[in-house]
Amino acid sequence: MNLTLHLTYRRMNYIMTYKSVDLFAGIGGIRKGFDNAFGDNIETVFVSEWDEKAQESYRANFKDDFEIAGDITKIKEEDIPKFDICLAGFPCQAFSQAGQRMGFDDDYKGMCRGTLFQDVVRICEHHKPKVIFCENVKGLVSHDRGRTFKIIKKAFEQIGYTVYNEILNSKDFGVPQNRERIYIVAFRNDIDSSKFTFPIGDSPNTSIKDIIEEETVSVKYYLSTTYLDTLKRHKARHAAKGNGFGYKIRSLDSQAGAIVCGGMGRERNLIVDDRLTDFTPVTHIKGKVNRQGIRKMTPREWARLQGFSDDFKFEVADTHLYKQFGNTVTINVIEAIAKQIKGVLDNDYGEQG
Repeated sequence: MNLTLHLTYRRMNYIMTYKSVDLFAGIGGIRKGFDNAFGDNIETVFVSEWDEKAQESYRANFKDDFEIAGDITKIKEEDIPKFDICLAGFPCQAFSQAGQRMGFDDDYKGMCRGTLFQDVVRICEHHKPKVIFCENVKGLVSHDRGRTFKIIKKAFEQIGYTVYNEILNSKDFGVPQNRERIYIVAFRNDIDSSKFTFPIGDSPNTSIKDIIEEETVSVKYYLSTTYLDTLKRHKARHAAKGNGFGYKIRSLDSQAGAIVCGGMGRERNLIVDDRLTDFTPVTHIKGKVNRQGIRKMTPREWARLQGFSDDFKFEVADTHLYKQFGNTVTINVIEAIAKQIKGVLDNDYGEQG
């Protein structure tokens, strides 16, 4: 075998391993999707997440040999290991319809959430990864009449990237959740990304009955009569003003609305589950447990709505779990996009040979 053929043979049989960083990692939803798509061909070398409870969940489910870094704004780019793929689900509350949509002016606990994407730009300008992946709320596109998104796109282009973006709905990717999000993929300009396309969601429709827990759930998830009356009055007040706010009971044959961590997130996805037979409260409640079977979905059901498998470990209280799964991503969608990204990167690697 001559040298050229030998090198070609070695290259064809060499398994490329891409190094990734997980910024604004949350509980690792984006990483899960990429791990599923890349398999053994990806290695996470750095994780940043400032929320301590999210860190607890992350550590319980990923066994890394390094510590999770905290506030990304205080981390120098040169202190981050070299990487090929940047995963960055920068905070969405600044642009979300469920929030106040303050955009770049949004300040939370002294952290300007609307400008945290600039830390993604700062880090990627230094390291020049092959690809940058971001996810955010659909409202990012229309925020400030589209100017906010144009700024974000231009920032990536100015540091040498070709930017692709698409709005995809989780319900088209095998989970019963009507959740539209924008996905941004930016390839470094020297990589031929001309054949990159976003996946077409064509999974068969699923419904809430496909994700509800198999066994009867705790009575603590069933609403009290007093709280149910409060929700009814709240909805009536908004209806009188012409608003559509308020609780919503979903049919088990339907799909859930987008689960969110704040406001009425849980109450907008109530279901009727008549399997409960013991209505003795296990927590302090006002009134009695309702006999209509109206309950909140459980954290496990929310996890399933986001595509998390049942081996995902719960290490924190329900309050934190609802927040975490409301803030995270739908793994099915991420995995589908990641497979498309892998195709481009693998093809580019092959052509280099």
